[in-house]
Amino acid sequence: MGLPSLPPRCKRVSPAPSAMALAGRTAMWWARLRSPCPCAAPFCVPPWLPAGPAACERLYSSRGKEKLDMSTYPVENIRNFSIIAHVDHGKSTLADRLLEITGTIAKTAHNKQVLDKLQVERERGITVKAQSASLFYNHEGVNYLLNLIDTPGHVDFSYEVSRSLSACQGVILVVDANEGIQAQTVANFYLAFEAQLAIIPVINKIDLKHADPERVEKQIEKLFDIPIDKCVRISAKQGTNVEKVLQKIIEKIPPPQCNTADPLKALVFDSTFDHYRGVIANIALFGGEIQKGHKIVSAHTKKRYEVNEVGILTPDEQPTHKLYAGQVGYVIAGMKEVTEAQIGDTLFLYKQPVEPLPGFKSVKPMVFAGMYPVDQTEYNNLKSALEKLTLNDSSVTIHRDSSLALGAGWRLGFLGLLHMEVFNQRLEQEYNMSVILTAPTVPYKAILSSAKLIKEYGKAEITIINPAQFPEKISVSEYLEPTVLGTIVTPQEYIGKIIVLCQDRRAVQKDMLYIDEHRVMLKYLFPLNEIVLDFYDALKSLSSGYASFDYENAGYQAADLIKMDILLNGNPVEELATIIHR
Repeated sequence: MGLPSLPPRCKRVSPAPSAMALAGRTAMWWARLRSPCPCAAPFCVPPWLPAGPAACERLYSSRGKEKLDMSTYPVENIRNFSIIAHVDHGKSTLADRLLEITGTIAKTAHNKQVLDKLQVERERGITVKAQSASLFYNHEGVNYLLNLIDTPGHVDFSYEVSRSLSACQGVILVVDANEGIQAQTVANFYLAFEAQLAIIPVINKIDLKHADPERVEKQIEKLFDIPIDKCVRISAKQGTNVEKVLQKIIEKIPPPQCNTADPLKALVFDSTFDHYRGVIANIALFGGEIQKGHKIVSAHTKKRYEVNEVGILTPDEQPTHKLYAGQVGYVIAGMKEVTEAQIGDTLFLYKQPVEPLPGFKSVKPMVFAGMYPVDQTEYNNLKSALEKLTLNDSSVTIHRDSSLALGAGWRLGFLGLLHMEVFNQRLEQEYNMSVILTAPTVPYKAILSSAKLIKEYGKAEITIINPAQFPEKISVSEYLEPTVLGTIVTPQEYIGKIIVLCQDRRAVQKDMLYIDEHRVMLKYLFPLNEIVLDFYDALKSLSSGYASFDYENAGYQAADLIKMDILLNGNPVEELATIIHR
């Protein structure tokens, strides 16, 4: 049987009958195949591939992405900014258009919520986790590096917003031209204002039939004291005027105040977990530079690491040779747990310590719920799933718990009800786990009067996250309940109903302001347990969906509380117990 026909550029090798010749030919072919590059060995190149060294590079370039040289972007050509807004005002759509205009992603009809990578985000149409991307833009002949961070809009994820703002020098404040200023718009504006960031107001959805950008401009001027002529009117969906937003970013947002010659100082503002590479920490450089091989130290844990990879997000990971002062990117340094990449931590070079950056306030859970496996044989699988999921969502707190009726489980702390729902949905979708969730409760405090209990707990003031552990009145001098300062923005025709609803929930009015002739902003001090279950639904129902609600922590106040037990066949069931106001 003859050899198969080969391309004319290749020399035909005649078969030799001797075993020695056959062995020699085999060895020669192995040597050629094992050469580091096809061009280094003189065996035949397929006719559809070009010959020569260039072909060799192209053939093997897909093995890894080519590293970018970030030294071509000096600090004065860098702009770091976030997009902030009320939920569903078009942040992610604007981010999609900015990515398209700068050529970061190809322009296709499928570009919807490009930065929202979680299934739950795409299903619900909301942003849950802040995502960053680096954009390259040429303005008046100068190349700029724009680092964009797309943030969540819902009150439960405002912690993600405050974290993101720490890596920025300015924000785009997006307001819906139809709905106008909402509660979370106000909250996010003040987050940016307190951080002393440059603010670019953008009025989105001007293509809608009932859009009224003039009214929204007046609201922005009255509430935020920003002149009308500073507002940019756009339609992110259609791409109208979006290019002007990029120009405003370069003109209005200052470059970072830092120097490459300074020692390395990097802020960790987010982290994710990869099963193969460990922790991927998102960092903003406030000084110096970082590259593969550098020995770095965490200011929080004092642990030392060797950098394996640095890069930027475009929005996918793109390795670079180095990252320089003022730039935002990621670092992989062999961290095995997300707890090692503490959010707000400062990274610096080994033997070159620096003053740590201020960091962030630790996140406080607002809602607690018990979580148990449907079947106790699934306990270890659920434990593993919880560990993996909390690596990517460090704002969830976990305490071991057990129950006579439901068996072994955990007491989880969340930032709010939507956060709890999203976490539960991610458990089902990403890890295929079905769980039993108990009714959500809020963390109460008790000041103990019993010397025996004070000795047992080691302190006079205790926090109660499980109603089953609620101490009896006889051993307590005072109970405390958490409160929140709530902001409600509503059309004026619903004020009467909303005031009655707030009074029914034991709320105390603190302020009332007319934003314009149609809309009112109300501020109330609420007990947290009165709003945690169904207040938002009741508010939306009373206002035909027009009112919006936002809240912030306002500490604790004294309250007359009691535990309500529910009996089954005359026996109390711990899992059904709740704490109520007497």
